Amino acid sequence: MFMRNIRILLYVGLIGCFFCQSIFVYSKAKKYSFKLIDLKCEGLVNPLGIDNRIPHFSWKLKGDGLKEGQAYYEIQVSSDSLLLMQDKADLWNSGKIKSGASVMVPYQGRPLSSRSLCYWRVRIWDFKKQVSEWSPVARFSIGLLNKSQMHGEYIGASIEGGQICAPILRKKINIETVETAFLHVNTLGYHEIYLNGKKISEAVLTPAVSHLTKRSLIVTYDVTPYLKKGENDLLIWLGQGWYKNTTYGAVYDGPLVKAELNVLRNGKWKVLTKTDNSWFGRESGYSDRGTWRALQFVGEKVDGRILPTDLSTQALNQMEWAPVVTVEVPEHIVSPQMCEVNKIHRILSPVSIKKLAKSTWLIDMGQVQTGWFEMRMPVLPIGHEVIMEYSDNLTKEGEFDRQGESDIYISGGREGECFRNKFNHHAYRYVRISNLPVKPEGEWMKSLQICGDYQQTATFECSDSDLNAIHNMIQYTMKCLTFSGYMVDCPHLERAGYGGDGNSSTMSLQTMYDVAPTFENWVQTWSDSMREGGSLPHVGPNPGAGGGGPYWCGFFVMAPWRTYVNYNDSRLIEKYYSQMKEWFKYVDKYTVDGLLKRWPDTKYRDWYLGDWLAPVGVDAGIQSSVDLVNNCFISECLGVMSKIAFTLGKKEEAEEYATRKEKLNKLIHQTFYQPNEGIYSTGSQLDMCYPMLVGVVPDDLYNTVKEKMMVVTEQKYKGHIAVGLVGVPILTEWVIRNKKVDFFYQMLKKRDYSGYLYMIDNGATATWEYWSGERSRVHNCYSGIGSWFYQAIGGIRPDEAAPGYRHVYIDPQVPNGLTWARVTKESPYGTIVVNWELKDNLMHLQLSVPAGTTAIVCVPDTAVSCKMNNKKVNIGKKIVPVEKGDYDFVFSLKIQ
Repeated sequence: MFMRNIRILLYVGLIGCFFCQSIFVYSKAKKYSFKLIDLKCEGLVNPLGIDNRIPHFSWKLKGDGLKEGQAYYEIQVSSDSLLLMQDKADLWNSGKIKSGASVMVPYQGRPLSSRSLCYWRVRIWDFKKQVSEWSPVARFSIGLLNKSQMHGEYIGASIEGGQICAPILRKKINIETVETAFLHVNTLGYHEIYLNGKKISEAVLTPAVSHLTKRSLIVTYDVTPYLKKGENDLLIWLGQGWYKNTTYGAVYDGPLVKAELNVLRNGKWKVLTKTDNSWFGRESGYSDRGTWRALQFVGEKVDGRILPTDLSTQALNQMEWAPVVTVEVPEHIVSPQMCEVNKIHRILSPVSIKKLAKSTWLIDMGQVQTGWFEMRMPVLPIGHEVIMEYSDNLTKEGEFDRQGESDIYISGGREGECFRNKFNHHAYRYVRISNLPVKPEGEWMKSLQICGDYQQTATFECSDSDLNAIHNMIQYTMKCLTFSGYMVDCPHLERAGYGGDGNSSTMSLQTMYDVAPTFENWVQTWSDSMREGGSLPHVGPNPGAGGGGPYWCGFFVMAPWRTYVNYNDSRLIEKYYSQMKEWFKYVDKYTVDGLLKRWPDTKYRDWYLGDWLAPVGVDAGIQSSVDLVNNCFISECLGVMSKIAFTLGKKEEAEEYATRKEKLNKLIHQTFYQPNEGIYSTGSQLDMCYPMLVGVVPDDLYNTVKEKMMVVTEQKYKGHIAVGLVGVPILTEWVIRNKKVDFFYQMLKKRDYSGYLYMIDNGATATWEYWSGERSRVHNCYSGIGSWFYQAIGGIRPDEAAPGYRHVYIDPQVPNGLTWARVTKESPYGTIVVNWELKDNLMHLQLSVPAGTTAIVCVPDTAVSCKMNNKKVNIGKKIVPVEKGDYDFVFSLKIQ
């Protein structure tokens, strides 16, 4: 131990010496006026085990001294962080590259291979030849790219060790010297890792989802800090999760794991241990009670008589253990997880505790939340069962609304017992606790919110508290729905990655959060779910059939393009373009006389919808509406395919898709337009605005159709939103493009059915599945308006020609009644800030543009003059181009 401490001190001292030396050398020569922050590799912070050999690097620039943005960059990559401190890059030194690129810059060094551990840093020069200091050193590692490279066998618990659905597997390891050590874990089911009694990560419900008949994921951990010289206890605690016979046809009744522990010795990785029949296992006290089919997730049973309370070696040695079993698993792809893990992000405490009956209590956590319930138990007789049921709602009579979600805790008869979920989760606001003879105290209980470890990237506030409430509800709902590398329709009843819900809310979600890695994983599940002939399901991953229509399947086309536009991340369009073309072949198979018609139901896909869950009074199921909506969607997809092909340098294919779109649009107009009434199909909001949005409506009819839709909205729908899941984002995009901000604002201000304020006034803390509030009260149906707050009120519109907000339009749309708004958008290049305020006949607009971004400020239609930073600006062209910097605009407006 003494020698080990000496080595650590020498190591720390060496690093400090290099650090001090760099300060001494550089501080005399230059004081840096800007720096680099937010270093990412593949969109992740210090990722371990990425899935490719050519990673991409991103960074942001920060500092008032930066002049006109980045002109050059230099990247250094090394196999050792100390080499970088010596200015030695043995893997790649880019040299001084003339480029403004700072997002997804590809590696171009020596070939990397599985297990490569790399360190990198970057510096830049601005246009005044000022150089930044080197960024902090970041790291990444290449994962196991071929499953044949992973040692070990799939193992699970044997029935000799008790229940096998959530076992603890154990291996003792002797270590002579503590060295850098990585643990690669591939589970069919969930896992948690413990070393020497300590959990090695904050991750929960790991790994992310995958289409388990096609692919399972590897998660890599740096376990170096948890190892010690001598004997080490490695535990892998498993849970079934999605790996069941009822979902993916599991080959074993319990979860399985394949893992290996590697140490880096003399520059090479050595296998220290791996999963095989030398491991031991035992039951943990946890068991899963549901089938994990829709509406059958139920919950967990936790037996306090069995549950270990101490995972130290001494305690583990006193338990009974049985040899594990090795299991042959069918051939499938095994690849590294490429999205953030789940973590507990927020903790709620009860706001009220009410006695319902003898030993029955109703707990209100104040807000619906996706995650776990935790409760400290009073001392109860051994074997006593406490039941916890979960719901997102109380009935109109104030009764607990049962939704089939519950947990059971069996008392071990000891003091200090605690229930906590581990391998299942719930979405709930209310907990009904039964068979608890004493009143639970508030401090006994916690609601633990779980979501992916991604970052919020947008804020909104304005002078209208109603708009703030709607925005905040939408933004919060997004967080409740996005975890485990996908986005669900609802996190409790179905937990399904529906493509329709995804298409409906992608722009809202990607505006509000940095979820490019989430989409990297989610779109991969869609790729893996594609069947022969290009057929796609409605849900990805696809453990069972789900309802939908073409709008659901086409998520596979739309999501990669939107990810590219919002994050300047082209990986998805590059990787899946060929499969998108296969899907279009399937579309062509069911195209009759130029128009898509109903395709058949399959074992993995039901229904053929147009819009879904529109308000009462809107019949979205009429066949002509269904056909119109679906063919408009195919038109939109053809337009996106043309853009993707052009971006990938496939000019002829781009022109072919553009021609197909133009031909389809003419046919849609000829088929569905009713000139006598001036409407398309049924004349509903969706049937009118979708043809306008995708270019179906001829120019000479556009204003007629537009005015007709607005009149119908007022007269037939009394100024209310009259669309469902499909229609909400389409109507939202239409009003943004057409600058109909008052039209939409008045819709949002409606307090009766159907509307968002109706939800809020009736107790909603997240958006509902139905406008009326039936079934799920945390759902993805109506979240598609989120982008309106940023693109219309905030006026920040991304330019598809310069993705990732590299170029934006600043064009706030101000509805009557709104006097100010404050909006921020954290883009891949930095923070865009728009603050505007109306005072008398002046509009004050404060704008901050980050380095790497350019903007065009659109002059308000009613402006007669403009000053920018106290200098008069010519507004004859109605635009003012700006680059990096802070700007204070004052527009003088015509008095209305």
